[in-house]
Amino acid sequence: MAPARADAASASVSADAKESVPVSSAGMSDQTMASPGAGRRAATTRTRPSGRSRLGAGLVEIPSIESRDPSAAVLAAPSVPESRRFCGRCDAPVGRARDGEPGRAEGFCRKCGAPFSFAPKLLAGDVVAGQYEVAGCLAHGGMGWVYLARDRNVSDRWVVLKGLLNTGDDDAMTAALAERRFLAEVEHEHVVKIYNFVQHENSGYIVMEFVGGQSLKQILAARRERNGGEPDPLPVAQAIAYMIAILPALGYLHGRGLLFCDFKLDNVIQTGDSLKLIDLGGVYRIDEPASAVFGTVGYQAPEIATAGPSVPSDLFTVARTLAIMCLDFRGYQGALKFTLPPAESTPLFARYDSLYRFLLKGTAPSRDDRFQSAEEMEEQLRGVLREVVADQQGSPVAAPSTLFTESLRGVPEQADSRLLPRLRVSSDDRAELRLAAAMIDAGDWAALDECLGEIEADDPWEWRTSWYRGIAALAREDPVSAGAGLTTVYEAVPGELAPKLALGVACELAGGFRAAAAWYDIVSRTDNSYTSASFGLARCRLATGDRDGAVAAYDRVPDTSSAYTDAQIARIRCLGGSSGAAGRRAADLLAAGANLEALSLGGEQRIRLGGELLESALSLVQGGGRATPDDAQLLGCRLVERDLRGGLEQSYRSLARYAPSSAERYRLVDQANHVRPRTWT
Repeated sequence: MAPARADAASASVSADAKESVPVSSAGMSDQTMASPGAGRRAATTRTRPSGRSRLGAGLVEIPSIESRDPSAAVLAAPSVPESRRFCGRCDAPVGRARDGEPGRAEGFCRKCGAPFSFAPKLLAGDVVAGQYEVAGCLAHGGMGWVYLARDRNVSDRWVVLKGLLNTGDDDAMTAALAERRFLAEVEHEHVVKIYNFVQHENSGYIVMEFVGGQSLKQILAARRERNGGEPDPLPVAQAIAYMIAILPALGYLHGRGLLFCDFKLDNVIQTGDSLKLIDLGGVYRIDEPASAVFGTVGYQAPEIATAGPSVPSDLFTVARTLAIMCLDFRGYQGALKFTLPPAESTPLFARYDSLYRFLLKGTAPSRDDRFQSAEEMEEQLRGVLREVVADQQGSPVAAPSTLFTESLRGVPEQADSRLLPRLRVSSDDRAELRLAAAMIDAGDWAALDECLGEIEADDPWEWRTSWYRGIAALAREDPVSAGAGLTTVYEAVPGELAPKLALGVACELAGGFRAAAAWYDIVSRTDNSYTSASFGLARCRLATGDRDGAVAAYDRVPDTSSAYTDAQIARIRCLGGSSGAAGRRAADLLAAGANLEALSLGGEQRIRLGGELLESALSLVQGGGRATPDDAQLLGCRLVERDLRGGLEQSYRSLARYAPSSAERYRLVDQANHVRPRTWT
């Protein structure tokens, strides 16, 4: 017999890692329930939906998964492992083995008296609502078994039946079904289609389309199996591409006032080259906050049980899912159920700090500090993906930013904040933001501080004020203060390149050449149109004695850029040893000469560069350096002292013809006479 029922506390998220269980919304304040944004900040990042949802985001090749035969997915002997059996009311373990006897699949909770059942309620051959013939069980979820069936009324198409309610109260059943009928209005290419809502023997069911293929959980499990049972996370680019592909579906639901609540690996299926969001049974209507909330430990945000779900809590589950896919994330349902593994012990985070910053923001303890819209999250994740792909494929992945302008044109000989991109500020932004850039240009620091302070008082999460403070600090030659403000920007928009470029400038001005080089490297490797990053990288590498690295940095400037010729000139000087690089090598000089001969330059500039190379070669030869092979030539001169002196003499005499004054012309002629080869005539 069932024990006497006790008044149980509101159900909380189960410790069961594999199930979605309800969390009561009782105890939430009226203000919290009023709307998803009540008492919280609105999104401050100006983004717009990209409209791009093709799997792989056009950057990653992801193997297609063919839709499987639906009947092959039916479980031969459906059962729920004892380790996953918990009371739906008080979360106590139920149905466990005792005294050597296996646990019961049905019974009553010993703690609160609530009935439980893990046995399928529908069997093969059962007909639900006179229309759906059950083929068997597919899986078990937080609301019971999920069944495969054929729709007798529509060409025997395959459908999925998912339980909604298990009660003997017909009125409650009817009300529950009526409350969920709004799901039939959901129409999105990446969201499972709801066909119908039916009742059968005191239970209610959602009738959904059958989606073949494999869930992300199954894809990850298959990798583990092929790896001998050891974890084998997805390639990070593939994992990111999956989330980019499915975020528009969540954004669509949010736009209709719906929260998915239980986003996880199990609920995303890849079929063909597309993803589908399945299992809408736990969808939560923002305008009806008294309904139960479903979630899964390890994915769900920490505030759900007290403050209820919100758009940022939905996006929390996306960030958690991404982390679980691309990391060997042990403890994600235990000690780390709300946090990430330490960055210092996670190689992936060490390699891709932008990914780490993205996940930190997505899983921030306070929902106000997280992404505020699916569009914002998608936009930043695309930026992270571009960095990852550029790093792995060795080629840039350029894309315009919706938040910043392009980097200003120029060939800086030193770090220059004036060439940094500028914020895109729209006409509907507050006046202070539109005036801030002008105040920096005018050097009106007092007015700038006052106007930024007003913005921050109204919206502490407005990261654009930190950008202006950082740029102002650079203009005032205070790179340390600039670095602090720009780091705040980087953490707010981790997929953007502009903050990384600005951090490179700040580090270089502070004398941190290695740190600056790391920032410049990320920017120029990801988008080579940021030519100031390539020049900055070369400067910093030269400052640390890495001449080969500097040459490689100049090579990143594309030949379509207006800065290409300047980059090639700098490259030639770097190889020739006239740009601060220590030491000269014959091979480098020969490479520089070939580079110069292939470059389209005017007369004086070409002659001057050639003269610099010949001077370096003469110095090398006089110091005992030799060329290999012996007949190698630099600008038509063998690498022997007599030939080099002759070539250098001609360079000085040719330059004299371009001299702006008589004094300069006489000086160059004197140099030519001094360097010319000695003869007996």
